[in-house]
Amino acid sequence: MAKKMSAKARAAARKQKDKWKTKRWYTIRAPRSPWNFQNIGETIGESDEHIMGRVYEMTQQEFNGDFTKMHVMLRFRVTDTAGQDALTTFVGHHHQTNHIRRQIRRYRGKIDDVMDAVTEDGYLVRIKPLIITQKRVQTSVKQAIRSKTREVVRGFIAKSTYDGLQVAMLDGSLESNIQNSIKSIYPCKSVVIRKSQLLQAGVVMDAGPTLDEIHAQEARSAAELKAKKAAALAEAMEDEESEEEETTEEVAEAPAEVAEAPEPVEEAPAVEEVVEEAPAEASTDYSSMTVAQLKELLKEAGKPVSGKKAELIERLQE
Repeated sequence: MAKKMSAKARAAARKQKDKWKTKRWYTIRAPRSPWNFQNIGETIGESDEHIMGRVYEMTQQEFNGDFTKMHVMLRFRVTDTAGQDALTTFVGHHHQTNHIRRQIRRYRGKIDDVMDAVTEDGYLVRIKPLIITQKRVQTSVKQAIRSKTREVVRGFIAKSTYDGLQVAMLDGSLESNIQNSIKSIYPCKSVVIRKSQLLQAGVVMDAGPTLDEIHAQEARSAAELKAKKAAALAEAMEDEESEEEETTEEVAEAPAEVAEAPEPVEEAPAVEEVVEEAPAEASTDYSSMTVAQLKELLKEAGKPVSGKKAELIERLQE
């Protein structure tokens, strides 16, 4: 009976479809506004419904190339699909815990807060600022800084759209506004928005290029890059061919030089006779030699080696 059941199980396994083959890759894109459907990654799924609601995390350094924000994690949730593209909504960000811990020291003050605010286009967001003071401060000072921070943040969010708030949080302009407002109360070491969270969506803005325009732009960029690579490859091949031609020409000219070489060889004895007849002293320029060389010549000739250079030259010319 056991063998019969195992055979049925094997037959059922053969009939079962391979789910991996039915899956496909989706390109994850940032929101249309203000990020212009930027390509931020890929994900795999069986169908559009299968990837809906997925949250994709990445560092801000990977998103916009800012190396100083490599500790900031951005969160995007898939809310719609268009063909092979998974469209997302920015749902918040947070600083890594180890980076926050490094900012806090024994003799510094820590002020954190949690506040909810509504943007101009109806998005409800939760903001968690973190302020580190130069030294420890009293509770009354912390309360004053916290109140001023709430006033600045809520006033800024009320006058901004959700798209503008995203840009302000990621480029640090909101943090700069907070720091400039509270520096009159007490000097601060750092001011950061350590976490943000989208609680409720509002009015979706249609500003920015369409997805078709982004596809066309990416196709043009890919074609330009391919053309540049082809041009560089062709130029490199031309340089190699020119080098090979120069080498071939040098090899071809070499036999002609060898053929002309025997003529001066026949006149060599006459040259030797002239050298033998020429006096060695007349052809030697002692003045261009060093004192050490002159002394070596005097030693070989068996003459004294003492005296100045002029005396040594006269002694050799005797």
